[in-house]
Amino acid sequence: MNVYDTLKKLNLTLPKAPEKGGVYSPCVRFDGNLLYVSGCGCVIGEPVLGKLGADLTIEQGQEQARNCALNILAVLERETGDLNRITKCVKLLAFVAGTDTFYQQPQVANGASTLLVELFGEAPARSAIGVNALPGNIPVEIEGIFEMAD
Repeated sequence: MNVYDTLKKLNLTLPKAPEKGGVYSPCVRFDGNLLYVSGCGCVIGEPVLGKLGADLTIEQGQEQARNCALNILAVLERETGDLNRITKCVKLLAFVAGTDTFYQQPQVANGASTLLVELFGEAPARSAIGVNALPGNIPVEIEGIFEMAD
């Protein structure tokens, strides 16, 4: 399966990899063939801001989670030179900014997981955590661990 062909079929284009927002590495290779991608926000183009349960619907949150995954993929492409070198997503950690009574973080994170299943064929291990606020008032931020072929 060619990742770029699948993205094209889904009518998706990779954004430019996001710039660092602090003192950290966007991507670190460890244990031979694993890549840890630092948290990527959901901003692609015009930012969507606010909290789930107040400003955004679950469907809007899923779209923002998918945007996080696209930003992660852009970081991976910059790191590896070719997304076809990525064999699978091992784990995702999704942070979802929501109201105190918003409890559907896993449904929001599905926006990222669904895209990665379409690209790599299997669902990753995953956690979805509710938070009070994220940088710049974005609604979703996601980090991940990916396996890369040698």
